[in-house]
Amino acid sequence: MSSLLDQDIKYLKGVGPVRAAMLGEELKVFTLGDFIHTFPYKYVDRTMVHTIVNLTEDMPHVQLAGTLLNLQKVGEGRSRRLTAMFTDGTGYIELVWFNGIRQVESHLKVNTPYLLFGKPSAFNGRLKMVHPEMDLLKDGRLPAAAPSLFDTATPDAMPSAPDSAAAGSRGHSLAETLLLKPHYHTTERMKRAFFTSQVISDLMRNAFALIGHRIDETLPDYIRQAHHLIPLPQALAQVHFPPTAEALPAARRRLKFDELFFLQLSILRTARQRQEARNDFIVSRVGPLFNRFYAECLPFPLTDAQKRVVREIRADLRTGRQMNRLVQGDVGSGKTIVAVMAALLLIDAGYQVCIMAPTEILAAQHYASVSRLLEPLGIGCALLMGSLRSRRRRDVLERTRRGEVSLLVGTHALIEPDVVFHNLGMAIIDEQHRFGVKQRAALWDKNVRPPHVLVMTATPIPRTLAMTVYGDLALSVIDELPPGRKPIVTLHRTERTAYDVNALVRRELAAGRQVYIVHPLIEENEKMALRDLETGYRQVLDTYPDYPAAKLHGRMKADEKEAAVAGFVAGTTRILVATTVVEVGVNVPNASVMVIQNAERFGLSQLHQLRGRVGRGADRSYCVLVTKEELSETTRRRLQVMVDTNDGFRIAEEDMRLRGPGDIRGTAQSGLPFTLQIADIVHDADLMQTCRLAARRLLEADPDENLPQNAPVWRELARLTARRTDFTDIS
Repeated sequence: MSSLLDQDIKYLKGVGPVRAAMLGEELKVFTLGDFIHTFPYKYVDRTMVHTIVNLTEDMPHVQLAGTLLNLQKVGEGRSRRLTAMFTDGTGYIELVWFNGIRQVESHLKVNTPYLLFGKPSAFNGRLKMVHPEMDLLKDGRLPAAAPSLFDTATPDAMPSAPDSAAAGSRGHSLAETLLLKPHYHTTERMKRAFFTSQVISDLMRNAFALIGHRIDETLPDYIRQAHHLIPLPQALAQVHFPPTAEALPAARRRLKFDELFFLQLSILRTARQRQEARNDFIVSRVGPLFNRFYAECLPFPLTDAQKRVVREIRADLRTGRQMNRLVQGDVGSGKTIVAVMAALLLIDAGYQVCIMAPTEILAAQHYASVSRLLEPLGIGCALLMGSLRSRRRRDVLERTRRGEVSLLVGTHALIEPDVVFHNLGMAIIDEQHRFGVKQRAALWDKNVRPPHVLVMTATPIPRTLAMTVYGDLALSVIDELPPGRKPIVTLHRTERTAYDVNALVRRELAAGRQVYIVHPLIEENEKMALRDLETGYRQVLDTYPDYPAAKLHGRMKADEKEAAVAGFVAGTTRILVATTVVEVGVNVPNASVMVIQNAERFGLSQLHQLRGRVGRGADRSYCVLVTKEELSETTRRRLQVMVDTNDGFRIAEEDMRLRGPGDIRGTAQSGLPFTLQIADIVHDADLMQTCRLAARRLLEADPDENLPQNAPVWRELARLTARRTDFTDIS
């Protein structure tokens, strides 16, 4: 059956090359297997048929069964539209289409029974329905009940789909139509091409007519029985064609279990392989550079948390196995110092180290701080970025190849083929979720044996979630701030009550300190009533003429961005008006105020990152969240969390509780071996733990992966991993 699931989607009836290309580009669907694992995101109850005489304009979407009486084009140019009258015998309603008139007209038939679905409205006392969904009926009789899709195992018994995927081209009986109607995600490009959710639903019927119940089971009976799971063929059919609302939970639970079980099995198997793999980059003792740095170069005493993490790294490096450790620390917790000390352990042992950052701004900041810290030790450091001039780039590459550069800091430029290391022993990856898996994997080609890996992130992820998602990495948490740091005072102001913000900014500037002002947009956008950077920058120049200001955003040239950051770091620029490019990397201890315009547009994690740009010195610092006047209750609660706490982990927990997965899910999922289609690592955390335990028990019972009863599991895992490059050594 796997060969059928691997069939190119363009060969499915109703698809073809054009639609196949769009499915691949927009939904990442390339095979029949991909397609049947594209699940509905919601369902609309289509079991009730209303009558026109009882319709009112304030009703939600309703379903009508009746006859299309006529079709006519009205108006010219932009006001051109297609209209029709529809009746069910109790009254009349006008149907209107403004877009796709030619295609709609070509598929509709006058004096023909249809099932209609749409939102009623009223104009001049007459009922209308704009762009309704239309299903051509083969009979006009209401069925006693919708038939089950599962009464037979023969594919011929499955509901048939239209020859083309255009709605209504062949028609459905009411028995086929009066179900919970699935709605599939589509993009704007798909909608413009009339590739709608209804089209996907019709194509899905074609897929199941072809596949039927010939879908291989992926779990052994003992796991299905232990966790009360329905068979996979039944679950897939029910999730796309639910016979009743009661049938959906069992189908969704089975499919979620599959995703999370194989995710955890892959993670745990990878962890086991890592524990067995050796790279022999052994650091058995602390060398003179490390000791001298610790005694003479530390800018401040290490916190207990930093010392604990350094000890954990040292323990990893003594084993002879590849280290794969995630260091998670809140903004300002001192992750960079820990990274430098880890690098010194390798440099002392004769190896090279690289630090890869997601942006040039962050890479330049890392290089500036790291090279300053290591300068007294005479360690060769270099910076490699895409914007580096050719002559300087060639010099850095040559010195790196000869081993004269012990610590190379850079962006994704580090993974270019012409970057050759003499003996790379450790790769340190900062804000790792911002890199694609392939980008990170390219570092592994820089040495014959895979280097040690230290992954750092300041993105707050709840501890329990991090342990689950990054289950194949050893986890270290820096949960203390360096001594002397004062908590940042966070204020929430609306545009109407922000009169005191200017006073606060003036007071801090007069005291010699510096200010960030962050905007969500670079330029004014008529469609979005938001504060923009260009307007804000002009206002800053007018409001604070005595204080030098600069602007910083992603569209600026590299040298312009570098100059803006350098001026702010040096203190010659007192006000930096920026977009979220300052979210990570800009380290200016003298900056004491962060003003965030339209703060309601940002997630809590991003607000917390932005706030972390201040509070890096000994002075009291402030973060002002400026929002529009009218906010939803949920948004107000989210912003209040920012006001109440500076604890990034608590913020992450609250963000997850109030807002759902959001950025947390996106951050975490970017490193997963498989993309989750129906399960959610946040909302399904309890099921994730159940699946993790089941996967661990299976691995313990079948370490050689050869027990006959587990054959379906290993076959499915092989199919899933064959769909991607082998990144088993990637964090």
